[in-house]
Amino acid sequence: MKFARFTVESAHHTGILEGDTIREIKGDPFTNWTYTGNVFLSSQVKFLAPLEPNQIVGIGANYVAKVEEIPEELPAIPVFFFKPVSSVIGPEEDIIIPEGIEQVKFESELAIVIGREAKNVPESEVLDYVFGYTVGNDVTAPQFFRQDGHWTIGKAFDTFTPLGPVIETELDPFAVKVEARLNGTEKQNSATDLMIIPIRKMISYLSSVMTLKPGDVILTGSPLGAEMVHAGDVIECDIKEIGTLKNTFVTARESASVV
Repeated sequence: MKFARFTVESAHHTGILEGDTIREIKGDPFTNWTYTGNVFLSSQVKFLAPLEPNQIVGIGANYVAKVEEIPEELPAIPVFFFKPVSSVIGPEEDIIIPEGIEQVKFESELAIVIGREAKNVPESEVLDYVFGYTVGNDVTAPQFFRQDGHWTIGKAFDTFTPLGPVIETELDPFAVKVEARLNGTEKQNSATDLMIIPIRKMISYLSSVMTLKPGDVILTGSPLGAEMVHAGDVIECDIKEIGTLKNTFVTARESASVV
């Protein structure tokens, strides 16, 4: 199923995307919900980020160019970082480049949505705790990185975590490709088997450190090919089985003038 959040005439709704229509639901998508009977055309709604995350965890430098380059010995402690939930936006919303810099970096990613509380989960069982998957863009301002490895500020700005367009619950995460097109030109296109830290190990490790909760989002890393971009550039992050997450970069000045 493809779960979506959307607005119609400023009213917020949740529903299941089926072809060109969305069947509205009520209740908690993670536990218990029912159809309301209302149906909307997808062309007549504004899609939002498909969830309001509980927390967002990302992993850095997690792809290689070819399978042969995956190291035999994986790092004992993977490079994880947090992103604030205030950085989340949905499809077609503007990504705001912070004042004082001219460029930021797009990073198209497969995003995992946790559906059950998970603590100390073995790798063989982690997929039982996954609700579904969406597309993420881990926008980054590397100019704010520090030599000591401090990444938080460079990844924390408002609008720096586009998610969407839907959460797909029936996805095989090991049989998809993560793609990105910048102004219509392909920049990223990698299968998830090029991850250094694979999905099962990633979730299991995180659950050994913290209790994962329903609504937690894990950004699984970005394939090679991510680039710096300017205001006016349009990025389309795509996983064909989920959909396309499209956003435009604007300057902070442009965003303020719109308001």
